[in-house]
Amino acid sequence: MYLVDYHHHTNNSFDSQAVMKEVCEQAVKNGINEICFTEHFSLNPLAPTYGHMDFDKYERELAECRDQFQGQLVIKKGIEICEPHYLKEKYQKTMKQENFDFILGSVHNINNIKLRKHLELNDKEAIYRAYFNEMYKLVSEADIDVLAHLDLMKRYAYEQYGIYDFHQFKDILADILKKAIDRNIGIEINTSGIRGKLGEALPALEVVGLYRDLGGEILTVGSDSHFAETVGAHMKEAVEMARECGFTEIYTFDQRKPKGIRI
Repeated sequence: MYLVDYHHHTNNSFDSQAVMKEVCEQAVKNGINEICFTEHFSLNPLAPTYGHMDFDKYERELAECRDQFQGQLVIKKGIEICEPHYLKEKYQKTMKQENFDFILGSVHNINNIKLRKHLELNDKEAIYRAYFNEMYKLVSEADIDVLAHLDLMKRYAYEQYGIYDFHQFKDILADILKKAIDRNIGIEINTSGIRGKLGEALPALEVVGLYRDLGGEILTVGSDSHFAETVGAHMKEAVEMARECGFTEIYTFDQRKPKGIRI
């Protein structure tokens, strides 16, 4: 099996201390064939991701690792943009300049307020609905390749309110997924929830199955790891989850062009 990890962070992201070379070394040890680094990036000065990214450093480390691990590991240049449906023109300018292989889009803030702070709404339905409505805005407007951790709010709401009811939110989830399909945007199976208390991927199996039922094809898998040790964690489970939902391929990207790999 050709194993990939299309969501990983290093110290180029504000919330990771991982060194790219060490991540690559561990990826090879863990049997990963291809990795895409997806560093956090925001042009919004109110976001915690703002101001950390040094693109020259990132490009230099990618070049060094590609040279060192040639023939052992395919290394792609990615980015995870927070709320890319805002400041669109500025983002597009940066994306063109940096020549990325892969762009993830995510919602980490709503109205410049962190997701965790939205728990203070003290209303489970309102909390999840606000998040999914923001995700719909993102998928409708942003220039991205794949939606990152589609139901991320459950990571923060889980302990206080529990995981959302899929059937209660099926309509808005279907709207998000239909829009993604219409715009040739994929989704990912993010295994970070399997490693933590959630005990399930982001999004859950039902959401991935709904995406498939609606005609979705572009599916990536990623660990969302911020440490070298967990690079490629649960990728085999993610592939099995994809198979269970009826997928026969997962996707990699090159110069933002999707390429299916048989699973």
